[in-house]
Amino acid sequence: MKDVEVVTIKSIELKNPILIEGLPGVGHVGKLVAEYLIEELEAQKILEIYSPHFPPQVVVNPDGCVRMVKNEIFAYTSDDVELLILIGDHQSNTNEGHYLLTETFIDIAKQYNVKRIYTLGGYGIGQLVENPRVIGAVNDISLVEEMKSYGVEFSENEPGGGIIGVSGLMLAFGAMHGIEAVCLMGVTSGYLVDPRSAQAVLRILREILGIEIDMDALEKRGKEMETIVARLKEMEQMQGETEPGTTIAPEDALDYIR
Repeated sequence: MKDVEVVTIKSIELKNPILIEGLPGVGHVGKLVAEYLIEELEAQKILEIYSPHFPPQVVVNPDGCVRMVKNEIFAYTSDDVELLILIGDHQSNTNEGHYLLTETFIDIAKQYNVKRIYTLGGYGIGQLVENPRVIGAVNDISLVEEMKSYGVEFSENEPGGGIIGVSGLMLAFGAMHGIEAVCLMGVTSGYLVDPRSAQAVLRILREILGIEIDMDALEKRGKEMETIVARLKEMEQMQGETEPGTTIAPEDALDYIR
């Protein structure tokens, strides 16, 4: 097997689309947004990407059949905007793989004459977040003020330690190939799948793209998360009131969402 193998599912011609990356990451924020866009816009799959740098496992489908781990690219076109949306089961589990796959994604972007890239992710702060903010990073200083006008925040030392994985590398690779790129990160706890943070990112992204998209389903998941967060806070308070050495099983808080 090649380091990266790209399989064409459907041929399509685009003029100058925008590429959106939403691979799994912190809080699954980017993944939630990208998959929601695909579903709501009824985007069509055009490419599948395979690599031995993905984890050594297969995905078991609901019918019991297995398939290889993969990344996928979907396309959406309208009179106003053209989109390529990158999603997948996993990111690379090797350092080399991150670079090889990012190089492949940029090559694909160049083939379709992509004019701008938006990478999506979560910024974990290690504690529960009631009102998620969206912080940004760019590969060209001229993009900062534009993003601020949409409500994206740029603060010193945020994100601290840089951006790991494809979401960060695509900005650097994009710069090397003359493609503008922005990373939008929803602030999240980092230890829960976070639809509320995804909701915050999607609100800004849809304004940037100028598209109308129904957010009801994501808002419903966000409200469910509020219930979970409230329960976790209650557990934290109970933990503080119990005798030293007494613990509350984490699964007790989440039994009702299984």
